Amino acid sequence: MKTHRLFHLSVAFAAACLWLLSALPPFAGTAQAQQELRVLVHNSFSLPKPLLAQFEAEAGVKLSVIKAGDAGEMLNKMVLTRAQPIADLVYGLDNALAAKAQAANVLEPYLGAAAQRRTIVPLAALSDIVAVDYGYVTLNYDRAWFAKSGLALPKSLADLTLPAYKDLLVAQNPATSSPGYAFLLATVAGLGEEKAFEWWAAMRANGLKVTKGWSEAYYTEFSRNGGARPIVVSYASSPAAEVFYSKEKITEPPTASLFLKGGVFRQVEGVALVRGGAQSAAQREAAGRFIEFLRSTPVQQALQTSMWMFPVEPGVPRQEVMRHAPEPGAFDNPAPEVIAQKGADWVNRWIRVVLK
Repeated sequence: MKTHRLFHLSVAFAAACLWLLSALPPFAGTAQAQQELRVLVHNSFSLPKPLLAQFEAEAGVKLSVIKAGDAGEMLNKMVLTRAQPIADLVYGLDNALAAKAQAANVLEPYLGAAAQRRTIVPLAALSDIVAVDYGYVTLNYDRAWFAKSGLALPKSLADLTLPAYKDLLVAQNPATSSPGYAFLLATVAGLGEEKAFEWWAAMRANGLKVTKGWSEAYYTEFSRNGGARPIVVSYASSPAAEVFYSKEKITEPPTASLFLKGGVFRQVEGVALVRGGAQSAAQREAAGRFIEFLRSTPVQQALQTSMWMFPVEPGVPRQEVMRHAPEPGAFDNPAPEVIAQKGADWVNRWIRVVLK
């Protein structure tokens, strides 16, 4: 999502995390010899090193964090290696991939406390994935560009097909980008399949720019960063990240979100046991501890400004900067089982409509 979540954690924030460690709940269990716990993650996984070190000390394990591309690529690697799993746990599978992961039989159920507790948002029915965080893929716009141009903000996706908005939008290829895929899913759910692809065809005719991934779209093509496109497919938390990482220590974001019908996808990410991964009882215990760790208050607070997602654990305070990341009042998600059945077909159709 991949996303602005690939920003490096600032030194100031890492220091601030130290006081959080005292709040990390202790885990039950006897001391054990240190062993390796393999965690497969997407490239946007990022937590403060002090928190990860604290977990290793508490659990008596050495974490091996294996980055495997975006979430879709990560799941493909799990499927290809299921006879000899390369990890004990996986973090970053989301509601767009949950049904596909279940069908591939690469996950095992976890029945511990984190899986039983209520979350702010659900992940997917009958899923072995334990929800950890959530966020929204949506359109961001360059506030200064629109103020200077005098052009009104679009009030619908249909507005973006008008001549006044020609050459303004940059989006990611859903075949190669997680946010690009999520945005495609939102258009189908919000507009209906046929109207969605009519919209994509109209956008192609109106100068839509397509990039392989989020970084190229946001840091090269987006006008906020020197490009020519003042509207970009990104995240609802991107404006907050702009404030957090600004060199000038700004107090208001230079970007904002457009929450348009058919243009908002709620992404829920989680963690799961990898089928055939952790073999020994000690390994399985450590894996369970890691799942509980991701749902602990210190981690749920830290992920807000390291992975730029919202916490799913009820009662966890929001970081102050997240006031610049308001949540949309509505979103458009296809049902997970529909995504599993038709998602690949939609991507192929998108390629035919937009690229060929």
